[in-house]
Formats: sequence, C-alpha cells, structure tokens
Amino acid sequence: MGEETGQMLYSNLRQLITTVDELRDVGLQKYVNLPRIVVAGTQSSGKSSVLESIIGLDVLPRHAGVCTRRPLELRLVHLDEREHGKDEAFAEFADNPRKFTNFSEVTAEIERLTDSVAGEKKGIVDEPITLTIHATVCPDLTVIDLPGITRVPLKDSAQGDDIEQVTKDMTNRYIQDPRTIILAVMAANQDLSTSDALQMARKADPKGTRTIGVLTKIDIMDRGVDAMRPLRNEEIPLRLGYVGIKNRSQEDIQSKMKVQDALKAEEKWFSEHPKYSKLPPGHAGTRALVDKLTVVLYAHIKAFLPQICTEIQDKRSKVEQRLRELGDGVPVDPRERTQLMWTLINDYCEMFRNTIRGKHDRRLQMYMHNEDVIAGGCM
Repeated sequence: MGEETGQMLYSNLRQLITTVDELRDVGLQKYVNLPRIVVAGTQSSGKSSVLESIIGLDVLPRHAGVCTRRPLELRLVHLDEREHGKDEAFAEFADNPRKFTNFSEVTAEIERLTDSVAGEKKGIVDEPITLTIHATVCPDLTVIDLPGITRVPLKDSAQGDDIEQVTKDMTNRYIQDPRTIILAVMAANQDLSTSDALQMARKADPKGTRTIGVLTKIDIMDRGVDAMRPLRNEEIPLRLGYVGIKNRSQEDIQSKMKVQDALKAEEKWFSEHPKYSKLPPGHAGTRALVDKLTVVLYAHIKAFLPQICTEIQDKRSKVEQRLRELGDGVPVDPRERTQLMWTLINDYCEMFRNTIRGKHDRRLQMYMHNEDVIAGGCM
C-alpha cells in the first residue's frame, strides 16, 4: 500500500469508524446490526498476543487460565506523530472520565471491571467492556476480543462443565451477524481442519467472504514442517486468505520485551526466513494483517452504510407513526380530561356504528392490533 494511498484510506476509515462507534454509543446496536471485527479463537491460540501486536502496546491481562472473561471492545485511534509526541498514548474506558497514561493501570482496570461483573472465580459473562486507546503506534480500527473457546473448566472456579458450549455459544452470537468480520486465530502448529475458530467461522460464513485466518506460533512448528500451503490459501480456502504472525514467546514476555521491539524482530524473522520471505506481500507479519484489516473494514462499512441508513429511517418512521397513533398524552387539567374522555367515547361509538354498517374504519384495526399486542405480552 503506497504511503499517500494509505494515508487517504486511513483518513476515510477513521471517519467511517467514528460514525459507526457513535451509532453504537447511542445503543443502536440493539436494533440495527453494525459492522465490526470480532476476534475468535481457542484459549491457547495466541489471541491476546495478536491483539497486542495490532495495538502496538502491552495492555491486555496475562495469567494462567482464561484471560478474557468479558468481551473487550477495543477502539483504536491513531495519533499523527506530526501533531503528537512519538510515543504518546493514552486510554479511556466508557463511563469513566479518567484518562489513563500508564498502561499497567489499564490492565489492572480491565481486570477490576471483569471481576466486578464476572466475579473473581473466573466466570465468563457476555457484558462488553469498552476501551478506547489513542496512540501513535496503533491503527484506526475497532476490534472486539471474545473469551477464548475453553474445553475444560478451571479448578475452584465459577466455570461449569458446559464451559465449552458457553464459550462457543457466545462466539456464535457475534460471528453469525453478516456485518461482522471474523478474525479467526489459530495455531499454525496444529491441524487447521480441527480448529474450532475456523470450523465455526466456516459455518457462519460458508463462502469465506468475511473471514480472515490468522496463523500464530508459526515459529515453533515441528522441524521440517511449515505453513506455506495455508498461507497460500491452498488448504482450507478463505476469500480473504490467511496471514502468518510471529508472537512474542513466553520468555520474551517475562523479560519485558516491548511490543514494538517484538514487531521489529518479527519483520526481521520473516524477511530472513528461507521460505516465508518468498511469499507475496500481505501474507506474513503484523503490518500485513493491519493493512488487510484496514482495507477489508473500510470496504465492509462502506458497503453496509447505505443499508444501515435505510434501516434507521424505516425504524424511525415506524416509531413516529406509533407516537402519532398514541396521541399527545393525558391532559393535566380536569376539564380537559373530561373533554378527552367524551372524545374517546364518541370515537368508540362511531367505530361501533361503522362496524355494524360494514363500513371500514382504520381506527378499529389499530385498536384491535394494540389489544393483541397487550394480550400477547401478558401471556
């Protein structure tokens, strides 16, 4: 992607993402499905490492067991280095006016918000946390990180024996939406045909038009084995293809290697690899993944925005019509209330006479419809 083309694309994407995020903030997602990127994968697939590579910062909780126990909606806002310091970064949580500049405190706040709703015994709850990160190192994207698919409940936790079904059901609820881009994260050192994330993505998106495969742990595959076939989209084809990622190792994390240093090491590793270095551009590395997500999300939002506007107008028209049917409400003044009562009685009598005469009266249909709605709600 050329620098000038990339800047124009990022600028346009920022405007579209801001529009969608504002619609989501006012609760529109409850009534109209909005475009989004959802990260799906098993507990040990390396989802957190992929997300931190995309963000460019250490921000996500890391410990034994399930790290993500509430969906985390990450709104990434790129800061222009020409207007901000080179390493400037800060974070904000929804419903919290504080601006966080220490990202270890951001990690602690994610854990606190998780425990406050899901409990301290590793429970999993489908109540998202919204976190906005402004940084010079992050791209303009909005990504939702889901709890990893978990097969066995942790000992002495609030997780039941059905934890696998619970995590799969939650993932399915998000990826079934045709306006959702699926980022299916899977380990390259395991058989792709058995990947839960890929199997679920293919069921929700049979044509593979909105699924991007991400292959992690590509550097720890068995000797003599590589991921060239899946990266060339020759094994289980996806319309949007696959991208290989080299995450930080556990040793790198424990030695406090910064994400930016890891990204440089990743780029160097792929460029020097005897096979992966020969792949066409866009198949390996975090930068390739970010560029792919940017292009796909831009096209996705642009394609669906006219439909979303139409749906909003349609729902608004129905609500306005219903409000007109309900009238102006009950008057406060006693005389006006008496007048309203006489008007309603006269209208009812007129509807009754029209019914006897076989004359169509739309008001009666509205009345009967409302009675059915009330009766149905009471059953």
